Amino acid sequence: MSPPPQKRHPYDQWSPDARALDVVGDKWTLLIVRDLAGGPRRFVELQRTLPGISTEQLRSRLNRMVADDLLTRRRYREVPPRVDYDLTERARDLLAVVAEIARWGYRHAWGQPRSGERIDIGAILRATCGGGAPDGLEGAVELTVWSGQDRGELRYTLHARDGTLGYRESGEPGAHAHVTGPQEAYVEAFGPSRSRVALRFEGDRELAERLLDVVAGTAATSSAVPVA
Repeated sequence: MSPPPQKRHPYDQWSPDARALDVVGDKWTLLIVRDLAGGPRRFVELQRTLPGISTEQLRSRLNRMVADDLLTRRRYREVPPRVDYDLTERARDLLAVVAEIARWGYRHAWGQPRSGERIDIGAILRATCGGGAPDGLEGAVELTVWSGQDRGELRYTLHARDGTLGYRESGEPGAHAHVTGPQEAYVEAFGPSRSRVALRFEGDRELAERLLDVVAGTAATSSAVPVA
């Protein structure tokens, strides 16, 4: 595979980390990778998951990521026009990197939500998928979040398989466990207190607790590997 075109402001250093940062070091790039962890999204959906990015910034970043072979762009013959963006295989390798950054964030940069920060429980789940899961941990857990906003009730699925934590942006009725609660309860569960008293558990609670431990950065995990 040929290398992507050189950036306008490269690090100008013959080193693998510098070359990597030439491709993924721009603001928003890794968050776009994170938000495509659950599958393809449209432009307007990425705008929703990335508060603070302008339309022009997002368009420019997506175009660059397509040129760098991090994203695919698929156009549909629909009215109005529809365009989906999805991760390439080389971009999926970055999910493990995003997960490790999230774990570092839990250890060194975490705290209660700041004024003006948008709360998106799905973003927390997406940030950790692709990382490692404890050896022997297998199963799926459905999480239901009552946002209390115009987004209404949201459902996500976490699953551990072959030492890797995976994610799907939909519910899973056949999951081994179900976790339900308002957004505020999940803020407490993933915040510094790690309190889960306001969450309701059904099914295999031990599995659910262990998967939440992985997401919250409190579980020892096996080596991170990319999601297949």
